[in-house]
Amino acid sequence: MELKELLAKNVGKINEFIFSFLPSSHSIREIDLLYKMLREYPSRPKKGLRSTLCLLCCEAFGGSFNLALPTASALEIFQNWILIHDDIEDESEMRRGRPTLHKMYNLALALNAGDALHAKMWELLFKNREILGEKKTLDILEEMAHMVNETTEGQNMELGWVYKNRWDLDYEDYFLMVEKKTSWYTCITPLRLGAMIADAEEKKIEGMINFGKDLGIAFQIRDDILNLISYAKYGKEWIGDLFEGKRTLQLIHLIKNCDNKEKRKIVEIMRKPREEKTQEEVLYVFNLMKSYGSIDFASLKAQDYSKRAKKEFYEIFGDLSQSEAKRYLEEIVDFMVSREW
Repeated sequence: MELKELLAKNVGKINEFIFSFLPSSHSIREIDLLYKMLREYPSRPKKGLRSTLCLLCCEAFGGSFNLALPTASALEIFQNWILIHDDIEDESEMRRGRPTLHKMYNLALALNAGDALHAKMWELLFKNREILGEKKTLDILEEMAHMVNETTEGQNMELGWVYKNRWDLDYEDYFLMVEKKTSWYTCITPLRLGAMIADAEEKKIEGMINFGKDLGIAFQIRDDILNLISYAKYGKEWIGDLFEGKRTLQLIHLIKNCDNKEKRKIVEIMRKPREEKTQEEVLYVFNLMKSYGSIDFASLKAQDYSKRAKKEFYEIFGDLSQSEAKRYLEEIVDFMVSREW
C-alpha cells in the first residue's frame, strides 16, 4: 500500500470514529445548527497526518491500532477546532477547498463551534479510561494540555508580531514560533502519545521532542511555500499568507536581502489590513520573493530540517524490529518536505 493510500484508509477510520462520537442532530433548531457546524471541518478532505503519526508510532513500538484510535481521533478534533479559531484570527477565506466556517456563517457562530469542538476533544480523551486505565489516561491528558499550551504560545507570538507591526524578525524568531505553533501539535505530541500508549521506554519518548520539532519545522516551511505555488492541490487561498501579512521564512528572507527602497514598499504593503491590500501590491511582493530567491532559500531550509529529522528518526526507531508501521513513518519524514498537497 502506498503512503497516500494508507493516509486515506486511516482518515476513513478516524472519520468513522469521530462521526460516531460527535452529535448529529437536535430537536432545537439552533442546537441542530451547532451540531452541523461541528461536523463541517471534520467532513472536509484532509491528510490525517497527525492522527496517522500517532497510530503508526504506537504500532511501531508494538502497540495496538485500536487502543490508539480514540487518542488519534482526539488529535484530529483538536486540529479542527484550532483551525476554526486560526481562520478567524487570520481572517482566512478558504479552508480545505471551501469557505472558512466564519465566512459560511459568522464570527460568533464559528467561534462558538470551535469552543464546542474543544470541549468534545477533552470528552473523548476521558473515554480512554475504559481501555487504557486511569494512569495512562491522565498521562495523555497532561500531554495534550502541554500541547495546547505550546500551540497557543506560538500562535500568540505570530499574532503579536501582527499586533505590534513587527518586521524586524530574524530566522530564529520564525523557527521558535513554528516549533511552538506547529511542531508540538503536528509531530511531537502525536508521536509521543503513540509511543506512550505502546509503553515505549522513556528515553525513546523524550527523543520524540527533537525529532518532532525538526520534522514540524520542515512541514510548516513546506506549507508556507505551497501557499505560494500550489493552490489547486493545496486547498487554501493562493498567496493568502501575503494578504494576511504572515511572517513566513521567505518573507523574512526577502526583507533581509532587498534594498532599502524595496523594503520600505514591502513593509508599507504588508502593514495594510487584508481588505486594503490590492492584488497588484501582493503580486509585487510575491515577484520580489522569486527574484531574490526567497522561496528557494526556504525550500533549502526545509530540506535541512528534514535531513535532521531523518537522522533523529534512525536514532529512535533504528533498533526496532522492521515493520510496515516503521516503514511508513520513514516515508512520512520524506513526504513532509516534498508534498504537493
